[in-house]
Amino acid sequence: MAFRSGYPPKSCDTFVALPPATVDNLIIFGKNSDRPSDEVQEVLFFPAATYQPGEKVECTYIKIDQVEKTHAVVLSRPSWLWGAEMGANEHGVCIGNEAIWGKEKPNDKEALLGMDLVRLGLERSTTAEEAVDVLAGLLEKYGQGGNCMEDEVTFTYHNSFLIADKKEAWVLETIGKYWAAEKVEGVRNISNQLSITTKINKEHPEMRSYAKSQGWWDGKTEFNFTAVYSYQDSTKMNETGNRYCTGLQLLNKNKGNITIETMMDILRDKESGINMEGGFMTTGSMASILPTDSKLHCIHFFTGTPYPERSVFKPFIFVQNMQPFLLTSSPSFGPDDPVKKQPRFRTKPDRKHALYKKHEVAAALMEINQAKGSKILQDIKELERKQIETVKDVLENGIPDTTKVVHLFSDCVNEEIAIYN
Repeated sequence: MAFRSGYPPKSCDTFVALPPATVDNLIIFGKNSDRPSDEVQEVLFFPAATYQPGEKVECTYIKIDQVEKTHAVVLSRPSWLWGAEMGANEHGVCIGNEAIWGKEKPNDKEALLGMDLVRLGLERSTTAEEAVDVLAGLLEKYGQGGNCMEDEVTFTYHNSFLIADKKEAWVLETIGKYWAAEKVEGVRNISNQLSITTKINKEHPEMRSYAKSQGWWDGKTEFNFTAVYSYQDSTKMNETGNRYCTGLQLLNKNKGNITIETMMDILRDKESGINMEGGFMTTGSMASILPTDSKLHCIHFFTGTPYPERSVFKPFIFVQNMQPFLLTSSPSFGPDDPVKKQPRFRTKPDRKHALYKKHEVAAALMEINQAKGSKILQDIKELERKQIETVKDVLENGIPDTTKVVHLFSDCVNEEIAIYN
């Protein structure tokens, strides 16, 4: 695998907390997407759809068989590709992925990106466990591979996924087509390393025999997925200062009292490196409330902008008559997009959406003008606080009139832009 100079092989952190680690019997999910600093992340809504037998869906690099029905999804994605870094569907399934590496070399050949798998899992699953099975099936049929960065320099990796719904959560970790899955208890996070050890609830049928054939496992000692498949020394993977370890410490520190605000604070934490800066940085964030009460609506928050400490987590609720998110949607270049042309990535168009442009100017102002920057920051924090209060009312009282929340996300984007103006 090849990495651009100065770009370390690390990015992203995904978290989940289940009752009783949380307050009010809620499941709380969150993710920071850490990507190249010049990459734009957009937030998009796609409605449910039906298809005819034999139809194909064009993912980032390859076409695959389409299913009869896809579920409505909300996605946060790098604007040059088809898939997503993170998102949710109308059934309350949330998925975030991480770049990981192992003893098996990542595949440079174009196949499904891990980010394609995130979107496919959301479009095709009604529960977290079903999403595990969907992703495993897609890996087996189509494989994972291809450049994960909008650049002529190749950047490839394997993928891990944290998947949650209104009842439970799963971790799925993959090396090539081989995988292991663990059902989550309490709190859990994933970062840029394998983390499933001996607690394996589902697995690829040839995972152990393949490891044995490669000389990675003797077939006698207890099978530890991380120890067997990771290229790192597994005894050093939980050292203090490690981002995975620090993320788990932040979850455990708040165990029993975790709320959506707690998750947002974790995603904004700079000292741990979870809120990342540099060549790779946090380019988008997501946090979700998944009530275990089936009668209550899930609520998903997205920034659609970098720097979570200087961004607004804006709420979204799946209801009828949703409209496209115009202000967080990047320009479309169709067949002329350099991603679609061969050879790929010879040029890089301006993919900034309207919110990104306004936020970029405001973020720069916060750096150079303390007084104005402080006022902007104060105003966006107040906007976010009001949005959280609004959704707490939804959790307590339901949604008697869906027209009042159908534009919740878009209205918040408009208010955020008004602050920057």
